[in-house]
Amino acid sequence: MIENYKNIKVIGFDADDTLWVNETYFREAEAEFSKLLSEFETPNKIDQELFKKEIGNLTLYGYGVKAFTLSMVECALELSNNTISNEKIEEILNIGKKMLNKPVELLDGVEDVLEQLSKKYRLILATKGDLLDQERKLEKSGLTSYFHHIEVLSDKKETNYSKLLKHLEIAPKEFLMVGNSLKSDILPLVNIEASAVHVPFHTTWAHEMASEKETNGKHYKTISTLRDLLKLLS
Repeated sequence: MIENYKNIKVIGFDADDTLWVNETYFREAEAEFSKLLSEFETPNKIDQELFKKEIGNLTLYGYGVKAFTLSMVECALELSNNTISNEKIEEILNIGKKMLNKPVELLDGVEDVLEQLSKKYRLILATKGDLLDQERKLEKSGLTSYFHHIEVLSDKKETNYSKLLKHLEIAPKEFLMVGNSLKSDILPLVNIEASAVHVPFHTTWAHEMASEKETNGKHYKTISTLRDLLKLLS
């Protein structure tokens, strides 16, 4: 086994865009929202204002589809100077409902990787977002049986992970986190001296991106697909 991972007892997995498709649906929803509001602003301006509204609402609404839907409604009211029709507000709500009813599309190799690793390690799901929505997706995924513990975090910062490790009664050196977001799944773990493996997804929310300055000098592995994790830990 690679030296860095010899002490690992627990492996944490992010959910959205690590185990299953998620961000793609947000991009589709944003395009639909932009089309709905085309009479009020340009697509670029709509995208910018919606992003600002989402970031501004994070401390109130948190993450997930429901928070995103509320931000769309608020953004529509502001961009239209409160003239947007009830019918269009209903259409915006329906965009959110369609997102919540999307099928769970597993990424390549996910179940095989979890099945093999669960024989040797304690696996946990560590994700953020709306509790009800994440529980729904996990149930639809058929992956529940592979996880010893499931944690839906309000955020993914050093303090959140430290509390999680304390709850699991393990030291940072015994924990490995796997995820697609440098900002949420990788850097906070490196900063508390745990291990992390980055599995990039082709689409990333701007809020989850990390600059070269933030990642410079940080020690973590990057792999192309989740299947490579098996090689890394062999």
